Amino acid sequence: MAADTPQIPATGREWALISRPVGWPKPEDFELREAPVTAPGPGQVLVKNLYVSVDPYMRGRMSAAKSYVAPYELGKAMQGGAVGVVIASNDEGVAVGDHVLHFFGWREYATVDAKQAVKVDPEAAPLSTYLGVLGMTGLTAYAGLLRTLSFKEGDSVFVSGAAGAVGGQVGQIAKLKGASRVIGSAGSDEKVKLLLEEYGFDAAFNYKTGDVHTLLKEAAPDGIDAYFDNVGGDHLEAAIQYLNRDGRIAVCGAISVYNNTEPAPGPRNLARLIQTRGRIEGFLVGDHYDLQPQFVQEVGGWVRSGELKYRETVVEGIENNLEAFMGVLRGDNTGKMVVKL
Repeated sequence: MAADTPQIPATGREWALISRPVGWPKPEDFELREAPVTAPGPGQVLVKNLYVSVDPYMRGRMSAAKSYVAPYELGKAMQGGAVGVVIASNDEGVAVGDHVLHFFGWREYATVDAKQAVKVDPEAAPLSTYLGVLGMTGLTAYAGLLRTLSFKEGDSVFVSGAAGAVGGQVGQIAKLKGASRVIGSAGSDEKVKLLLEEYGFDAAFNYKTGDVHTLLKEAAPDGIDAYFDNVGGDHLEAAIQYLNRDGRIAVCGAISVYNNTEPAPGPRNLARLIQTRGRIEGFLVGDHYDLQPQFVQEVGGWVRSGELKYRETVVEGIENNLEAFMGVLRGDNTGKMVVKL
């Protein structure tokens, strides 16, 4: 279908990084600006974004340090997951009115190569879920637990950041797959209540109310077989301390140290891994997209049946995109943080 140019607005708002944050990001490191909206060229589509994602990993892309993904370019629009509706198409495989998932968030309109856009069905699930429970964060939980942690029935599982988009799903999948005990940590009593009463965790604690080592020992008197790490720092050290024989640790994130200006001290008890024959392995969801069909089928079924619960924290308006991102770093969100445009 040829591009439907009458629908195309002249400009749209987008967020650009204009200086690299040192420590916690500041508003002056960013700029919300009007940018021209371009008609789609051959093989492209123009998408009006309806929901955009903000995620902890984006803090790393604001740094110039070498990492697993290229840093954001200064002066250019930032990127992130987004889902929206196609308002103009110059590709035979995508029609105006189709809904697609792509990676050009932090803006109101995105001109995208059709091959980089994945069609999603708004009738099968709410559009926002394709950024969370049925999207990248959901697949992160699924792959990290089942593949990296080599989860098996009867395992005792500890999850940090357990009320977040990834952590809440890890714990619930572990329960659905037959974990003997699931323990979660979170940053408020309200989130602890959510883990216990809605997500079905066996034990949970507010890490702000005491020493993590003591709190974990009380919650897991028989130790843990698997630890899904979203936090790093004292949580990782405590998990190593109470790891059972042949225990496994999957390092997904370390949000507690993302804004540090000095390197965080490493765990002081790595020698415990010799005694337990334990292992620590980092992983990236991008290495596990072969699990996508299995993930969508299994987790989609649990979501539809109500067996797997999810929460979203929705912020309204592109102008609040930055504040939503800062909220993720502070731990303000319960479940997936998304911005509704």
